[in-house]
This record gives sequence, structure tokens and C-alpha cells, in this order.
Amino acid sequence: MLDAARDCVLAVGVRRTTLTDVARRAGVSRMTIYRRWPDVSTLVADLMTREWAGVVAPVAPPADGGPVRPRAVEALVAGVAALREHPLFLKILEVDPEILLPYLLQRRGTSQDAMLRAFEKTLRAGHRDGTIRAGNPARQARAVLLIVQSFAMSGHIVTDGGPALSPEDFDEELRQILERYLAP
Repeated sequence: MLDAARDCVLAVGVRRTTLTDVARRAGVSRMTIYRRWPDVSTLVADLMTREWAGVVAPVAPPADGGPVRPRAVEALVAGVAALREHPLFLKILEVDPEILLPYLLQRRGTSQDAMLRAFEKTLRAGHRDGTIRAGNPARQARAVLLIVQSFAMSGHIVTDGGPALSPEDFDEELRQILERYLAP
């Protein structure tokens, strides 16, 4: 059903997607959808959580005991780049950006809480191996979230493809910010 919702949102945007459309596309009854999701907003919130979780997964600390900071920085930069190219994210930014406003101005969403947990785990591992400066991991994780969220959400408005203004150039700027923020 989430795949059907994704297809509907990609086709017409969030505002024009109905639970009836999702049910039709999923090949189930409307009541099947309504049993799990009372409205499109709840369904889209679950869809965004699922989609963004794949972007967060690579931020986990390395299992082989290698240095945490360089890998964490690269994973964060890669995550922002992946989100910047994610079809659902792009569609929401293009057609229904107001869907994202509550998560920027009013409250954290499930995806952001998952990101914070992953960031904190990584920061603690970096504290242990000495590659990330000592500090409160919850506060540091929130600062990292603010940094990467701003690059992901607003990066498209500052990149115009001109000299040194490409998304890849700003990936390098993000890399420098994170490196310097996290370095001991």
C-alpha cells in the first residue's frame, strides 16, 4: 500500500492523492486503507518515514572498528546527496512543499527522530575512538541534523550550476562544515 501511495504522490502530488486512488492502485478496498490510515496525511507521513529511513541507514558507525568521523561525514554528505535526488522528496519540494513545513518549524517527525538516534549512536562511537570531539551526543546530533537538514531542504535554492555553485560543490562545503564541527 505504501508503494501504491508512492506511485500516486509521484504522479499527482500529495494534495491531489486520495485514499481511493491509493486503494485502486494497490488493488485493495478503500476500507483496507482506512483501517490503517485515517487520511492521506497519515499515509504520506508513514511513506516519508519509510523512504527517508533508507537514507539514514548508512550513517551507522562502522562495524570494522575503523575511524568513525571520516566515514560518518561521508555518509552524511552522501545522505544529503541521495535525498536531494530522491524522486519522492523532489516531488514534494516541487508540488507540495508545505507538507514539510511542520517538520521544519513546529515538531520533529518520526524520520527526524530516527536520524537523531543514528547520529547519536555514531557520535558516541566517534567519542570512544577519539575521532569526534567530546561533547553531549544528543546536542551534537541535533546540531548535525540542523546542518544536514538545511543542505537537504534548501540546497536547491543556492545551486544554479554556475562556477562553484553546483550541488557537488555544496557537498564539499557540507563536508568541510561537518569535518570541522566534529573534529577533536
